[in-house]
Amino acid sequence: MKSRRWVQIGFFLFIAAIAVNHGLTEAGGGISWIPNASLHAICPFGGVVTLYTYVTDGLLIKKIHESSLILMGLVLFLSILVGPAFCGWVCPLGSIQEWIGKLGRKLMGKRFNNLIPNRADQILRWLRYLILIRVLMVTAQSVQLVFSAVDPYYALFQFWTGEVAISAIVVLLVVLGLSLIVERPWCRYACPFGALLGITNLFRIFAIRRKPATCIGCKKCNAVCPMGIEVSTTTKVRDLRCITCMECTSDAACPIPETVELLGGKPNEN
Repeated sequence: MKSRRWVQIGFFLFIAAIAVNHGLTEAGGGISWIPNASLHAICPFGGVVTLYTYVTDGLLIKKIHESSLILMGLVLFLSILVGPAFCGWVCPLGSIQEWIGKLGRKLMGKRFNNLIPNRADQILRWLRYLILIRVLMVTAQSVQLVFSAVDPYYALFQFWTGEVAISAIVVLLVVLGLSLIVERPWCRYACPFGALLGITNLFRIFAIRRKPATCIGCKKCNAVCPMGIEVSTTTKVRDLRCITCMECTSDAACPIPETVELLGGKPNEN
């Protein structure tokens, strides 16, 4: 969808501008009309990792700001309404993986997205939940922002500052490299925030729905899904990987009007 592309570009440039301006401000420069905030202050996952200490002790993990809690609440509320749209429309790390994936699709041809066996894919998709649990447990025990040591999102916008751990830069390079052979590898297999938001696909108010009566079985909805979901086999997408990118809908890929759409309905509806 062209509208999604522009939204992704807009948020990517916005976050990049804030990150660069924060670094310049710390060095004694900066641009007055660009917000001065650290990446930790505008990352909703920061609210997730500090939530336990905030509730139990009234304290925030070092480097995390109250704004992260507010953003976490807003993103979770949005996800309850329409699922993980934050991942599909806003997250800069997800966007850059998609853009590199377009190059990978041209270079790899039919091998793109097909080098990882289905069995391995089915197992790896649960890895991000193990990472989520591990990050929350270790952060709660240590009261330290442990995830920053491997956070590719932080490395993406701060690699030039000298403040990023080498391990985070390595993870970022691996993610970007894997994006040439599989779409959104970090989102599919490792992102802890995406794992949390993905749970809302089970009870979100507005969901991606397919009408079997008008579906012609062309499977174009499957082919364009950046998360590898087989939309053509279900009437309502409950897959935990769905990022509400809308690429599978009748407004984007489906050739039959009003066959695949974002619609409301009862949570228990098939």
